[in-house]
Amino acid sequence: MVSLRVVTFNLRNVNDRYAERRSLLIDAFAAIGADVAGLQEVSFAAGERQDDLLAAAGRAHPARSLQARSERYPDFGLAILVAVGDVLVHETVSLGHRRVAQRALVALPEGRSLWFANTHLHHRPKEPEVRADQARLLAEWLAAAPAADAIVAVGDFNAPPSEPACAVMRASGFRSAFAEATGEEPRVTWPSGIQAPTMDTDGEPNCLDYVWLAGSVAAKAACIAANEPAADDATLYPSDHFAVVIDVVVGGGSGAR
Repeated sequence: MVSLRVVTFNLRNVNDRYAERRSLLIDAFAAIGADVAGLQEVSFAAGERQDDLLAAAGRAHPARSLQARSERYPDFGLAILVAVGDVLVHETVSLGHRRVAQRALVALPEGRSLWFANTHLHHRPKEPEVRADQARLLAEWLAAAPAADAIVAVGDFNAPPSEPACAVMRASGFRSAFAEATGEEPRVTWPSGIQAPTMDTDGEPNCLDYVWLAGSVAAKAACIAANEPAADDATLYPSDHFAVVIDVVVGGGSGAR
């Protein structure tokens, strides 16, 4: 069995008082100590490569960054950071509405293997059917992948637990890692409490971020991280989302897809 710490974290790119929160973001991510991370709203701009910035955070040897650039804004997108094992494959797929998903096949110690997927679904609160279709495409894409011991699929689903997108994931054989470890979903993963002229106010506070598991993998512990404001400013947080952190064991479960 192989123990891993996995995380999903929407960085809010360089919006929302980024110059002020940048050091908070770096410190929060370093404290998490993720082995594999799925990041959303990542800046790939030449002046601020957030994937490289966080890949090096708190590590003697930077994690590898795998990018999936936005179809609409090529300087932004998704990133998977891998700090364990060997990356054998990295692939992307379009989910429609200018959203993409990415997956990496990671060879782990003890001969274990893991598909790690990352996505960011449609954002408009009153269009849950779009997110449901995107979740269905994601689940089908992962079901068609070459066999591995486990699948971990993470991301900002922009969907509360009661929405069809989450029902699609469950019906496709995925289990929510946070609920598996704690018995329930986190109450809120967005918004964090940050106050900024550019802050997103479209929707009610809720759990929008998930780590989904399938195959031979079990969630052993879960927590919310990057959820503390600056010591001298209660309106400043690392991001407008909290990070969802899960300790899993690959080879430690038998949840079938």
